[in-house]
Amino acid sequence: MRAPASQRSVRECDPNVPRMLTAISPPQPVPVYSGFDYVAVDAQRRRVYAAHGGSKTLLVVDADSGKVIGQVPVGPMHGVAVDPVSGHVFTGNGESDSISEVDPSALKVIRSVAVSAPVDAIAYDPAVNRLYAGEDDGTHLFVIDTKTFKLVKTITIPGHKPEYLAVDPRTHEVYQNIANLAEVAVIDPVSLMVKRTFRTPELTNNHPLQYDAGFKQIAVGGTNGVFSAYTTAGVKLGQIAVPRFDQCTLDPTQHILACGGGGGITRIRLNRGAAPTIIDTTAVDDGVKTTAIDPSNHRVWTVWSKHDGSGDFVQGFDPAP
Repeated sequence: MRAPASQRSVRECDPNVPRMLTAISPPQPVPVYSGFDYVAVDAQRRRVYAAHGGSKTLLVVDADSGKVIGQVPVGPMHGVAVDPVSGHVFTGNGESDSISEVDPSALKVIRSVAVSAPVDAIAYDPAVNRLYAGEDDGTHLFVIDTKTFKLVKTITIPGHKPEYLAVDPRTHEVYQNIANLAEVAVIDPVSLMVKRTFRTPELTNNHPLQYDAGFKQIAVGGTNGVFSAYTTAGVKLGQIAVPRFDQCTLDPTQHILACGGGGGITRIRLNRGAAPTIIDTTAVDDGVKTTAIDPSNHRVWTVWSKHDGSGDFVQGFDPAP
């Protein structure tokens, strides 16, 4: 979507205003039509990873060229997280009721651990070698020790249907969206129990959640077109109207979110102690629902399946020069 001339002049003059997104190349086709879920970027090793759910694989993409490198069979996966030390990738394998560790260079699974239910979103805390995995449409959060790759705790969460989650790198608390209660549960990293919750009453069916460690701010949205910012104590900082998003990802270097939904990518700026603000929306495809940001160059990645079954695609977008 091209900005009006008046907006372009402001963007060109102010270095603090992000540039509009432009595609780095045409959409790259991904073999086997099946649909996607979460996306992640390893900026150091120049790789993009996406959950290619229906084909039961982890998609591996070159973060510079956008070309598909390969796919690793893991199961009908949803969640994906990168170990920044080893470069290995953790996958939440959906209805296979398991979590795996993948060596993306060798394109093979290294280890797997079984859990008692399907797995949706996952989050990794590298400082304590701990992986958190939400039960898909359920009531539990599974905790995996990534050194031993064993299940160390199954946490019972309030309500039903955990959605996205995030780890506080300073306190190691986990912020877990609870979709059916319109609230966020806070997991204590020592007791591995829910220590408190806070309500997000303006939201319906909580979905995206990200934690900005620099601002100590939780960004959370519902599927009802409302997006809000909260302090870690649960104090609301403000809300805005947005398209319906499935998930968002955070560029911590710029305090900017890229959110998938409404036919494309919407970027949102987080503001210290205040409500977020919309930067722009880039039309892509009605199938877009998840994104990932490369913090080294602010490139935004997304994946989608055509609703008519004509194909699956991955594409990167750069802020325009």
